[in-house]
Amino acid sequence: MSTLNITPLSSALGAQIDGVDISQPLNPPTRDAIEQALLKYQVLFFRNQPIEPAQQARFAHYFGDLHIHPIYPNVPEQPEVLILDTAVTDVRDNAIWHTDVTFLPTPAMGAVLSAKLLPAYGGDTLWASGIAAYEALSAPLKSLLEGLTATHDFTRSFPLERYGNTPDALAQWEEARRKNPPLSHPVIRTHPVSGRRSLFVNEGFTSKINELSETESEAILKFLFAHATRPEFTVRWRWQQDDIAFWDNRVTQHYAVDDYRPARRVMQRATVLGDVPFFR
Repeated sequence: MSTLNITPLSSALGAQIDGVDISQPLNPPTRDAIEQALLKYQVLFFRNQPIEPAQQARFAHYFGDLHIHPIYPNVPEQPEVLILDTAVTDVRDNAIWHTDVTFLPTPAMGAVLSAKLLPAYGGDTLWASGIAAYEALSAPLKSLLEGLTATHDFTRSFPLERYGNTPDALAQWEEARRKNPPLSHPVIRTHPVSGRRSLFVNEGFTSKINELSETESEAILKFLFAHATRPEFTVRWRWQQDDIAFWDNRVTQHYAVDDYRPARRVMQRATVLGDVPFFR
């Protein structure tokens, strides 16, 4: 079996991984060791990993099929790798706590993010553990939330006024909205591998709790958004050039701190599709 050097970063989630070269193909023991670390620590960080888009896509594909984003630009020769370039694209939707692409029937299992160009300072990313947040809830509140569902809406993070400002952009946005209508997921999600339970609502895409009145839904979601991102449930990563983060999107959310303007920041992401969220 492959032996990884693992340094935990907080009690809630996060670990730095050394002893593997992501630019190279993984043997099965190394792939399995990384997966086990991901299940335990929820977000993994790798320093000094200069990789090309094809290598990034290959690494991500070890863990599932890859998603092509309906809005963000991608690497032309590797469309599964999207580009988050602040000089080109409005990325304000990343500066909010969110779980990636929960507007899909099968939201992402995970994502592999590579730092390509960084500002001199700022631009950190935070992750929060939905497992830690769920486990900190009182028993009565857990009982209330179990079995409830919530609507996840693509347009909440990709509103028309920001993404439809040219004829081509408008056509792309309308097609994305047509292919991604609002849909529902459980408020509490059971991890399909570990069996652990996690909060599965996020400010980026969750618009309402379906079984509650509008007033009740607004109040509960406001509480859950704040509760899920309490500092003790989070880890903060200070990027260095060619760092890679690999996170379990099923049980985390993240926030890219937008504190470096007018400096430029360029990241590339490969998103691994998951399965239909469920609760049991």
